[in-house]
Amino acid sequence: MLINTFKQALQEKRPQIGLWLGLCSSYSAELLAGAGFDWLLIDGEHAPNNVQTVLGQLQATAPYPSHPVVRPPWNDPVVIKQLLDVGAQTLLIPMIQNAEQARAAVRATRYPPHGIRGVGSALARASRWNRVPNYLHDADAQMCVLVQIETREAVSNLDDILQVDGVDGVFIGPADLSADMGFAGNPQHPEVQQTIDDAIARIRAAGKAPGILMAQADLARHYLACGALFVAVGVDTTLLARAAEKLAAEFKAGTAQGDAPGVY
Repeated sequence: MLINTFKQALQEKRPQIGLWLGLCSSYSAELLAGAGFDWLLIDGEHAPNNVQTVLGQLQATAPYPSHPVVRPPWNDPVVIKQLLDVGAQTLLIPMIQNAEQARAAVRATRYPPHGIRGVGSALARASRWNRVPNYLHDADAQMCVLVQIETREAVSNLDDILQVDGVDGVFIGPADLSADMGFAGNPQHPEVQQTIDDAIARIRAAGKAPGILMAQADLARHYLACGALFVAVGVDTTLLARAAEKLAAEFKAGTAQGDAPGVY
């Protein structure tokens, strides 16, 4: 049985530093898996990934210590089932608004009688095609469920979400949250910052792991100091785009070098 080292780290309150993967490439995923990050987020919500491209990235990163976290496009038990079968153990479920939706996310990752995950282990990379002894009995304990709160409604329901058994961590989505609060593109707004800081404190007080994505180094360090335990500090698409623009500008007179818009 493959032990979920990322889940272990969160339980032991060891901060985990991550990087977002949106290039949908197993080649770039493997390149970044050796860069030293604790976890890598394979994004199926906003990047053009599907189950097959996620599989390729899971295979490419498997020999490396960076733990793959997969974000499905929605809290959909069918897609979750497929992602678990190809080997994902940690899922980041987007746009969770209340405890009922959080419970549904957890149930989608558990086999009966504790959940609704379909049994197809003979076809599954997760069980190494039934070569992992007792996979059906042991798999649930290695699942790590992270739920995203991204709206004022979700923040207002946070205490109830934190009571859901099986939720290992709560990820605060600063881009969507700031937009929902009326400050689109400005997660640094003081009202948004206060909401995030308060949410991190509440999540830690409930014994869960708080997480966030923030590419601004000073804010990322601030969230870590506040108690966030899994923090993504960059996005592969942004790193590539800005570095390429900077290099082009160095050699082309008159090329604008200002920062491109975006919250990450």
